[in-house]
Amino acid sequence: MESPMSARHALRMRSLSRPAHPPGAGGHSPVLIRLAQIVPFAIILVGLIIELTPAHFLYTGPLLTAMPALASLTMGRNGILSAAAGALSVTAISATLHSSWGQGQAASNILGLIVVTSASVITSNAVHGRRQSELNQVRRIAVAAQEVILRPVPGRLDSVRAASMYLAAEAGAQIGGDLYEAVPTRYGVRMIVGDVRGKGLPAVRAAAVVLGAFREAVHYEDELVEVMNHCAAALRREGIVADCPEADGAREDPGDGLVESEAESFVTALLAQVPDSHVVLVVNRGHPPPLRLHHGTAEELAPASPLPPLGLDAFITGPPAKADSYVFEPGDRLLLHTDGVVEARDAEGRFFPLPEAAESAPAGCTPPEFLEALHRELIRHTDGRLADDVAMLVVDRLGEAADAPPREEGAGRP
Repeated sequence: MESPMSARHALRMRSLSRPAHPPGAGGHSPVLIRLAQIVPFAIILVGLIIELTPAHFLYTGPLLTAMPALASLTMGRNGILSAAAGALSVTAISATLHSSWGQGQAASNILGLIVVTSASVITSNAVHGRRQSELNQVRRIAVAAQEVILRPVPGRLDSVRAASMYLAAEAGAQIGGDLYEAVPTRYGVRMIVGDVRGKGLPAVRAAAVVLGAFREAVHYEDELVEVMNHCAAALRREGIVADCPEADGAREDPGDGLVESEAESFVTALLAQVPDSHVVLVVNRGHPPPLRLHHGTAEELAPASPLPPLGLDAFITGPPAKADSYVFEPGDRLLLHTDGVVEARDAEGRFFPLPEAAESAPAGCTPPEFLEALHRELIRHTDGRLADDVAMLVVDRLGEAADAPPREEGAGRP
């Protein structure tokens, strides 16, 4: 039987599959790729027209023989075989119409088609296999990076039960700019969910900086706002965000050489704290508000005074921010998530109805079961195609009996 920790780990590592790019299509416009895929069949059609008109004196054999090789540049095995079948059909039609079967010309054309098609299929399979091997290596590296940055959330943290899930939208990667963490402290259970603008190595670096600052500050900062300020300072210290949003200079990231405007670098983040009292404290910096389920009814905990994301601190003009407090009683459930959840669209462009999906989850389900139910609804709504990464962290407030530590056997007896 699978252990709870391995089950949580498998749940967290779940990702939606996306169709792989066709061979030779990486990084190019889909329209240009489609046009390139049409070219071999257009040439085959031209050859057929030549053979059916007075221009049949033109020798189309070498042209048709090359079509499988041309198709292999933009298509896989099926495309190569389709081009070969078309070229073979034109060759057979030409030999039949012009009674050239006995002259050896048709046989040489067919033999050339077989050789070129076989070589094209073998080469295409070898290239596809090498790309798949490289993709698998990238996935293994991404999983290792996720293990370091996004650690599994324990199933029990003091007075709450917890679970987390990360769904990657980027094909070939298991980690992007989303982040989450939950840590038990002397102030209660403190949690973070965030979303770094952008993808790739710069986003991974920013997520690591924010999580590192959070994991350090949660244990000694009395105020939740100060924990958020510590994360913002860490981003500025590492040069990931600018000190002033009006800065319009570009910088070069030393990690991967990507140039990005500092004015456009920011991180949305949300901190939540579940203390011993029946409340939850929330500090929101430009992030989608968390969802609280109270007696089966979902409610967004919108901030009283909206604040800009980390990295845009100069836009804060009011008094120092304070944490918002909301009722969080035993039996209540709190869902922290990134915008990839609420901005997921169906085929008609409609956003994912998160409150309705949360309310429709089976009554009495555990946090991992709750996330699994949301996962199924996301798959159904988007038809398995996420446009952005998704991170979700859910906690259940336990009752007083569950909060109390277990008594040792025989304790309290006379």
